Amino acid sequence: MTTPAKLSPEARSAQFGAAEGDGIVRCDACPVLCRIRPGRPGACSRYANEDGRLVRTDPIVLLARAVQTDRPRVPFANAEWDGSPLTADRTFVTGIGAGTTYPDYKPAPLIVEAQHYGVDTVTVVTEGIFSYCGVKVKIDTDRHLGPEMAVIRAKGESVGHVTTAEYGSQMLSVGGVRHLTGGSKKEGHTTCETLLALCNGEAVTLTIEGGHDVVVQAGRPPVVDGVPESRMRVGCGSATIGMFARQFQALIDEVIVVDDHITGVLTEHQAGRVLNMRPSGIRIRGRKSTPGRYFKVAEPGLGWGGTDICNPLSIIQSIHPKTAWPGLRLLFTSTTGEDAQYCVVNEDWQAVPQPIPPAVQAVVDRIKQNCEPALCSVLFMAGAGGSLRAGVTENPILLTRSVGAGETRVTMGGAPVHVWAGGGITIMADVTRMPARSFGYVPTPALVSPIEFTMPKALYLTLGGHRNDIVTIDDVLSAVQGTARVEAWQEKNQWPLIDVLR
Repeated sequence: MTTPAKLSPEARSAQFGAAEGDGIVRCDACPVLCRIRPGRPGACSRYANEDGRLVRTDPIVLLARAVQTDRPRVPFANAEWDGSPLTADRTFVTGIGAGTTYPDYKPAPLIVEAQHYGVDTVTVVTEGIFSYCGVKVKIDTDRHLGPEMAVIRAKGESVGHVTTAEYGSQMLSVGGVRHLTGGSKKEGHTTCETLLALCNGEAVTLTIEGGHDVVVQAGRPPVVDGVPESRMRVGCGSATIGMFARQFQALIDEVIVVDDHITGVLTEHQAGRVLNMRPSGIRIRGRKSTPGRYFKVAEPGLGWGGTDICNPLSIIQSIHPKTAWPGLRLLFTSTTGEDAQYCVVNEDWQAVPQPIPPAVQAVVDRIKQNCEPALCSVLFMAGAGGSLRAGVTENPILLTRSVGAGETRVTMGGAPVHVWAGGGITIMADVTRMPARSFGYVPTPALVSPIEFTMPKALYLTLGGHRNDIVTIDDVLSAVQGTARVEAWQEKNQWPLIDVLR
């Protein structure tokens, strides 16, 4: 078993650096191999030369669960660490501040043994240097941000592209190895800066070619061309018709829900037919899909329902006198209820705008009420390659198979990850579920992210793990006492050390 002395600053300095002349220390924590003068940091600012000794400028991060008591528990998502003494059964050692395995042959910086419910577990703790990484950004808005496959720029440099839209959200793909390393040096560094800011929860302005500017920040509303979004649409135009048809039935003769994807017309829609609503004789522009459902009523834009229209009357193609009638009550609304127009058809068969009756407005408000807050979601996605796996076991394919089989739990800063099926270890994590400032960078360029592999100790040894480098959780707590950064465990995250026992 490794002794606490091997966790000392001197021991860690020897693991990641080598002394040279004139007090210079060479850092080999990444491929840049900085030669750092006394009192100076390296290019990444994560390592520095302190009196001829390589030191980590960021402390290691420990996550602490609440003390189990009979009192009601306060969710840690809304509170600071309670300050209680750390104990092995409620402390998780993250990869933040741990260091890397570069140049790949070395065991992970920390291989931590702990006992939970009578079972010996091991958590392999490291920081991954990810060139093969990026973020998937989900933006809750029905506004048109830009065409699919359009280039996304940050500070004028290409950093990603618009991908396929999903239900109520626009999707962006930012980063990837080709932007990081396959273009110009400036493109690579700008991409790295953009990814680092997004992953650390900072606001970033992205410009979409042929589209608009959008300010993206994880967990915050998007800002499109300077205008904050507030609501995610309740559904497409057809879905909105179906959801609220019965509530509109006694109040209105026709409802048209304007949407860039599927615009709904109540009396033509199956919902209106089932409710025996009288046909209105109002025909709208666009390509009819199925009864009451229309595609391409307008071009994409920042107007009603993600279209380019500001006057909904412009989508009326005709009002048929043989079917319609004077006094017909017509409502236009968007999929969020933020835009609404009430009209009454006159004797000249024109739809004339009128004030919205309170009862009708109440249903429009119900649509608004059912819209969730518009937010930006940032998912970090990366492939865990050779250096990470070799830091866990001398036979890396065994780790890959164990992760794929669900035997080994993977986390990033304690946060759960989604492991993609198929070859390799390709993972995706919600950055808002990770501790603050989880990410760093190296100027290769690449992102640095914490990653942890947790499993029963017996399995770790079966995988060919580095048994001589195992330390106990008590040794870690003793070694980092007074220097570690302690944060409260996010209660919405599953506790990894219990999950592996199931």
